[in-house]
Amino acid sequence: MIDLFDDLKKWLLKIDAIKIDNNVFKLHYRATFIVMACACIFITANSYIGDPIDCMVAGVPGDMMDTYCWIHSTYSIPSRWVGKKGVDVPHPGVAPVADLEDGTEIKYHKWYQWVSFFLCLEALFFYLPRFIWKGAENGKVAMLVGNLKDPLLSDKAKETQIDEIVKYYRKHRGTHFFYALRFFALEVYNFANVICQMYFIDFFLGGEFQTYGMDVLNYTGLEHEDRPDPMAKVFPKVTKCTFHKYGPSGTVEKKDGLCTLPVNIINEKLFIFIWFWLIFVAVCSGLYLIFRLSTLLADQMRVGLITVHGGRSCRRSDVEAILEPAGFTWTENIGDWFLLHLVCKNLNVLLVNDLIRNLHKADEDSKSTFDNGNVETKC
Repeated sequence: MIDLFDDLKKWLLKIDAIKIDNNVFKLHYRATFIVMACACIFITANSYIGDPIDCMVAGVPGDMMDTYCWIHSTYSIPSRWVGKKGVDVPHPGVAPVADLEDGTEIKYHKWYQWVSFFLCLEALFFYLPRFIWKGAENGKVAMLVGNLKDPLLSDKAKETQIDEIVKYYRKHRGTHFFYALRFFALEVYNFANVICQMYFIDFFLGGEFQTYGMDVLNYTGLEHEDRPDPMAKVFPKVTKCTFHKYGPSGTVEKKDGLCTLPVNIINEKLFIFIWFWLIFVAVCSGLYLIFRLSTLLADQMRVGLITVHGGRSCRRSDVEAILEPAGFTWTENIGDWFLLHLVCKNLNVLLVNDLIRNLHKADEDSKSTFDNGNVETKC
């Protein structure tokens, strides 16, 4: 299991050779994926290798009772969550079946054997955008960047590769809108996925997850008798389980058992961390969507994002001329800007300056040729 954590750590700290997304995108498919994967490994080790449940009842072998209650679920009595432990109740949420009145609410805990599978599914949902985008991107940025990231590359080879980028950019100008649209759609998916996963976890835990983190924080300032422990409500460590069997005369006997769930010691800590983590990811994603919308609506912001990669020596007027050529629509310019932005993210300052100068020079030469052609036609 230690080897698994080492592999996950290496993957988390891995630096991509070619950048085709941004840090907020990585927050979903890398950081959140690691969180869910580690949680899944912890729970799997404790549930299927350790001893997740121990039940005791007179007249039923312990191993049989453990297996039965693990498969068929346990339950708690919500009305007994509040009270002084050892005086009013032996444990929060525990009461003899004979003491319960008709209509007393009983809360069943049927989810704990599915936690590891559920967290694995969560991890896949967060990695899905990366899988889709790598397929849609299809190595376009890597093809354009080539060997320009190699610090030992000769000046001649750098010049040749930059010329190739310029040729591609001019030849395929105005054709990258759907390329960019796929990425923008996946950014929206990332935000929607975080929100949906919070509701999905809430559904999985019986409607207790939405306010789980705030309930835990509020609980720390109150007396135990005044408020039920939210972690004990969602992840009870002591529960009840009823086993039915035939008696000596053939009548059905109810065996009222008491179960301890050591697995919930880990569950309660993992899910409180997941609650705060998903809130953090949702806030970051929401703010980044606002930033993304502003880049799509404000052309000067797009110009600034390219200019900043070229440092102080990069001329803003050259970038404006490249990003806003005459005769192109907004959608065509957006796609071209996005591709150029990804390419510039993978180059150092000097190479970005060379690329901008060459793109601007190619545009000027094209305009000059077009103007001379018009003059000759008039003559």
